[in-house]
This record gives sequence, structure tokens and C-alpha cells, in this order.
Amino acid sequence: MGGPISPLDGSQAGDRSLRRCVGDVRRFLASDWTRRPHLHRGAGFDDLLSLDDVDSIVATSGLRTPAFRLVRAGQTLATSTYTRSARIGSRPVSDLIDVGRVHALFADGATIVLQGLHRYWPPLTRFCRDLELSLTQPVQANAYITPPTSSGLRVHHDAHDVFALQTYGRKQWVAYEPGIDEGDPPATPSLDVQLVSGDALYMPRGAPHAARTVDAASVHVTIGVRSDTWRDLLRRVLDEAVDDAALDEALPVGYANDPEALAPAVAARLADLSRRLAARQAGAVAAAAAERFWSGRTPLLTGQLPQLLALDSIGDATRLARRAGSVCRLTGGDGRVTASLGDRRLHLPARIGPAMTWICEQPRFAVGDLAAFLDADGRRVLARRLVREGLLVVVE
Repeated sequence: MGGPISPLDGSQAGDRSLRRCVGDVRRFLASDWTRRPHLHRGAGFDDLLSLDDVDSIVATSGLRTPAFRLVRAGQTLATSTYTRSARIGSRPVSDLIDVGRVHALFADGATIVLQGLHRYWPPLTRFCRDLELSLTQPVQANAYITPPTSSGLRVHHDAHDVFALQTYGRKQWVAYEPGIDEGDPPATPSLDVQLVSGDALYMPRGAPHAARTVDAASVHVTIGVRSDTWRDLLRRVLDEAVDDAALDEALPVGYANDPEALAPAVAARLADLSRRLAARQAGAVAAAAAERFWSGRTPLLTGQLPQLLALDSIGDATRLARRAGSVCRLTGGDGRVTASLGDRRLHLPARIGPAMTWICEQPRFAVGDLAAFLDADGRRVLARRLVREGLLVVVE
């Protein structure tokens, strides 16, 4: 067995999240993805990050840089203007948010930028994971909170694709086709539009853009898609091909004085490199690329402490469900089955394979339903292990 064995590994929840961002997913991927800006109205995103959520994060979370920063009129403000020194336990820190100064700077026109929200804000953690499973590309989330009649960053481009999701208020955006000179953009942008709460704007990598508020404040979340490229894949192949101690030999003494004399040796090394590259199997390269993606999808372990405390009570009547955002890919060989669960692997006896395949195809089930595969002790041990590892959760 090999490859993905459950639709929950990628398509269902992920496509729902992508559809919220773009509407018709198939049309978007065929015509706009990586090519041109795309506007989608009225999807609704206030569940991801509301103004009240922002207020709570800023006022009570004890943020430290670089988890947040402030910008105004295109310039990032010095962190010393909005941080303070304090102690956390016995350790002194100098980068703790000064909430009062942040509020004062916001009132004076500064934009608050919350960075890496996908790492700690559960609604965005789940949303980003769903997008990752659909796009099979890693994503991240930052938020920009801008007061009325203000601008944050000037016309600029990102080195990755982005979805701007308006969660509160409204903001005026201009966007240009990729490749234009952002220092001297044309007078007429390809898109000049006001996003209101619930709207989404997609911009491909390299598309210059800028945003500002007019008469209302704005909260928007920028989802960055940090795509793995063909250049990345081929560079890894090349790096592996030249990973040979013999190639650490120094170039001949005096080579720079007579490049023509060096050329035959260069030709021999290039021919050898060509043979090494030709020996690589395309299927193995593709499989390694897929494994790099899946192994980076760490389990989303919100709520895991109560799950751990419930392990001893798991029995045949216990109902289990697939943890939201989890991945499970099964491979077999050498008398065992390996379950890849993102950042961890479980090596199990081959006889567990049919039970694991069945488990990963079920949205929820009772432990006793595994009787067709395992005896009473075996199914309880397996259920407890999968809960402990974060693939399954106990449900009421």
C-alpha cells in the first residue's frame, strides 16, 4: 500500500476553504492561479479574525516581537517605540508589547501587523491547514489592522501568492499585473477595488499592490502561499547529484591563468553530472517531493490535554473521530505498515494494515467496530495509540 488513503488528507475541507476565497475553484485554477488578480465577493471571513479578536490578542496575549510590528506610511516603526522591558519568570525580556503605546500609535495612524497567526490563532490555524491540504503548498497568515484614512505599505510585491481576506471594515486596493515596475507603476492599475467585510482578493506572486483605508478602519488577513517551485525541486536533485566527496577536490593550481586548459576537465565533470542526473528516477523524485510536503504538516493538537487524560477510559463503546486537519499516509514493506502522521511516523505490524486503512476512511466510529480486524485488547491498544499521537479524538 502507499500514498494517501483518505479523502480527508486533502480534498474535502481544503476545497471548502479555497472555495470561500475564490468561488469557482476549477475556473480559478484554470484561468487565474499564478497568473492574474482575482476578486471574490461576499464569502464572509469574520469567523477567522474579528475586531474583538484583535483587541483581545493585542491587549491580553503578551505579544513579543517579531510576532507583531507597526508600520505607517510605508515605513516600519522602530520596535523601541512600542515595546517595553519586563520579566517572564526570572528571565528579563526587552521586546514585550507595550499595549498603551501600541494603542496610541494606532490612533495616530499606524497599522498593527500580527505575524504568524497560523501558529497560534485556532480559527486561522484550521483554515490554513485546510488550504494547505487543497493546494499541497505551505501557507501562512498575517493580519493588518489599519485605522481610518491611513496606509500601511506602499506599492510592493510579495515573493509568494497571497489571498487578502477582509474580515472587518473596508479597504481600498490597487493591484497590477506581475512584472511591472513597482517603483513607477502605470497610471491605471489592472484592479482598483474596495474590499468590504467578507470579500477576498487573490494576487499572484510578483503582482505589485497597495492598500489604504478611507473613512473606516480595516482588518484583513493575508494568507501567503509559499509554493514549492520547479526550481526548488530541480535544485534539490542537483544538490544530491553533486553530493560526492570526490567533487571536493580543489581546482588545479593555476587554472585561472589558462581557462582553456581547464575546459576538458570541466567537460568530463559535466558529462559525469549528466549521467548522474539521467540515473535519477522521476517517480522517486516526485515521491520525495510529496513526502517533504506531507512530513511538514504537523498535527493540530488543540484540545490534546483532555484527550490524553481520557486514554485510560477508552473501550469498545468509545466513539472516535478523525482530528480536523490531520494527515495519514500508509506505506507497507518489510513485514510492517508505516503510518506517516505529518511530523511523526508509526511503525506497526503488517497485520494492522487493514485496520489502519479502514480507520482512515471513517469520519467517526466506535472502537468496537474494529472487531472485524483486531481482538479486544488489540483494538483498544491501537485506538489509544492513535489518540495519543493526534490522529483521532474521543467524541461524546
